[in-house]
Amino acid sequence: MCGILGIFKQQAQHKEQAQAFSTEQIIKAYEAQGHRGRDGYGFCTEKASCLTKDYDKFKKAIQEISAANTTKTILLHNLHAVVNQVVQPIQHNNKDNKKEMLAFNGEIYNWKELKQEHQLKGENDTEILLGLLDKRGVEKTLERIDGIYAFAYWNNDQVILARDILGEKPLFTHLDKDGIAFASEKKALIALGLKEEEIRELNPRHLVMFDMKTRAITTQQRSFFEILPEHIESVEVIKQKTKTLLEEAIKKRIPDKPFGILFSGGIDSTTLAFFAKKMGLNPICYTAVLDEEGSNMTPAEDLIAAQNTAQALGFRLKVKKIKLSEVEWYIKKIVPLIESTNVIKVGVALPFYVACEMAKEDGLKVIFSGLGSEEIFGGYERHEKALQLHKDLQGSHSLNKECLSGLLKMYERDLYRDDVITMAHQLELRLPFLDKKLVAYALKIPEQYKIKDSTKKWVLREIMKESGLPVVFAERKKRAAQYGSKFDKAIAKLAQQQKQPTKSAYLNQFRTNSTNLRLGALFTGGKDSTYAIYTMKRQHYDVACLITLKSKNQASYMFHTPNIHLVNLLAEAMQIPLVEQETEGEKEQELNDLRQAIQKAKDRYQLDGIITGALFSNYQRDRIEKICDDLGLQIFSPLWHKDQEEELREILNAGFSVVLSSIAADGLDKSWLGRILTEQDINRLVELHKKKGLNPAGEGGEFESLVLDGPDELFKKRIELVETKIQEESEHTAQLIVKKAVLQDKRRVE
Repeated sequence: MCGILGIFKQQAQHKEQAQAFSTEQIIKAYEAQGHRGRDGYGFCTEKASCLTKDYDKFKKAIQEISAANTTKTILLHNLHAVVNQVVQPIQHNNKDNKKEMLAFNGEIYNWKELKQEHQLKGENDTEILLGLLDKRGVEKTLERIDGIYAFAYWNNDQVILARDILGEKPLFTHLDKDGIAFASEKKALIALGLKEEEIRELNPRHLVMFDMKTRAITTQQRSFFEILPEHIESVEVIKQKTKTLLEEAIKKRIPDKPFGILFSGGIDSTTLAFFAKKMGLNPICYTAVLDEEGSNMTPAEDLIAAQNTAQALGFRLKVKKIKLSEVEWYIKKIVPLIESTNVIKVGVALPFYVACEMAKEDGLKVIFSGLGSEEIFGGYERHEKALQLHKDLQGSHSLNKECLSGLLKMYERDLYRDDVITMAHQLELRLPFLDKKLVAYALKIPEQYKIKDSTKKWVLREIMKESGLPVVFAERKKRAAQYGSKFDKAIAKLAQQQKQPTKSAYLNQFRTNSTNLRLGALFTGGKDSTYAIYTMKRQHYDVACLITLKSKNQASYMFHTPNIHLVNLLAEAMQIPLVEQETEGEKEQELNDLRQAIQKAKDRYQLDGIITGALFSNYQRDRIEKICDDLGLQIFSPLWHKDQEEELREILNAGFSVVLSSIAADGLDKSWLGRILTEQDINRLVELHKKKGLNPAGEGGEFESLVLDGPDELFKKRIELVETKIQEESEHTAQLIVKKAVLQDKRRVE
């Protein structure tokens, strides 16, 4: 794959003061992502261009145009060649005989078919894509191409940015009234001198269009996958169609040179290696684990599984064991690369990085990963919980909705991390399980064939058994990479050695960026939204503001209403700005008010994403996710499908003071209102759950809560209830009405 960098703006906000970006700035930005390709270097401006395989020649050409002050508009590209070495940006005259240019990062799998269908000239996917964009326009072209991509299309006075719908190939943007700048990696725009807090990852479901004459920037929404009616086909037909699509997805990604597979011995990587071998290929499988010293130490699960599977099936396997003393060296490399200190991201990145290191040493340019299988076939614990909710509460399609939700978030959670790690080793990453046709079909597979008798990814396991994979390998249970490799354990040990309170605190010291993602939190003053904020802050995310909807409808489907007026006091207690929005609370119409509030917060505080305290409500989460995705915001639900009893105990153990503000369930009465919850109260709620089915977290509306105080790292002051009354409707339905509350300094024990 490749790197893209574009500058279509001026440094100053006033044209009379405008200066071109300097040679040093451009080169520094270009080199910040230079690892993305070393096979060719190119740029084009309105008046000049340079395409070369000689980097010194490229730098000299940049210096020449910079000296002429002509670099207010420039499109740059660095090439990682797999099939051929066509240096970009490529240029030709369009149908109106005006110049158009394309910088492309990715691969179009059906380019030969499109070439023939549309009678286009070109010998590679980039040339065919440019011809197709000229002939059919961007929207129709994106409907037809099958592949992964991020590109910048410069056509006369318009620049258009696009990514593949899942976001396998990255693109970051800086948009303001002076124009646009964009790059494959965030660090390149930071190196250019742009403010980090103003840089955003382009949502894959958005097209960005910049008019160079008017300076107008517009965004256009693209449709995503949908949950369609499930198949009425027999399970045998479903298995056969899925197998065919999977084999096609693997086959179209096979390069004409040696390649590798990131290998754990699990069902996903084993599937890739198994089918590759059936195709007559012999890829190298790579496994990396922590090497725990001592004869009494049990080897990492992934090592045992990988060795057993490779030996039994005749796969080529290379293993690298990393000692604990070496792990921090890798962490120092990984954190700046992936631009995150998230514990899970770093834990997964460690075995991935080491495996890629081995592949690079072997001279490979392509590596496969099983990423995506969990999301399309139902491989996570949250998928099993969603299926259970289908039976208990939610109605149909809960599991497939959970799959769709996971796919929406993959570009932020997994795909950028994996892309930059592979590109840092000059490797192209290929992900057959995220093939567009396979994903679309998998979202229609009935959920009983995804999880059956507690067996996750049942349909995939059955396909593999019927294809000849021995049962013992087909049924190996999921073990997350950070645990199966023992690298999560390594992070914990290193944190302990340095006397850091958490793994997150240990990793945070290796950050090179000045800020983490800026998030707004949907906030009610209740335990869930407050604890979600606390969870994200402990992971060192920047909670820039709170967002509260004040509904006039006490029976709102979407929004918490008891004592919602206290959010202003709570925001002051936490010293976090508050964005408020009133709503009439009419069903579905209130979503427009939520959208308006989130948009206002995004604009005011330059947000990257939104935090929700959602636990189990698909009704709320689905609608919030849709709004956030439309607005180009990431969404974080750190409590999603968390065990309710566990959540309550964690909240109390963390030091939160919580009262119930309303009750509406058999087993509860007004004595529960207004007093601080204790461990004994949680025990009683758990008993009521067993006896009467009451949800111990109140998720079914059994009760609402209000937070009065919390850990010092979140609450700078505490709330004191001065005047309250209880409004009782019946023996088991009542509400605490807070008439007066004040802020107090926190009592500290000296």
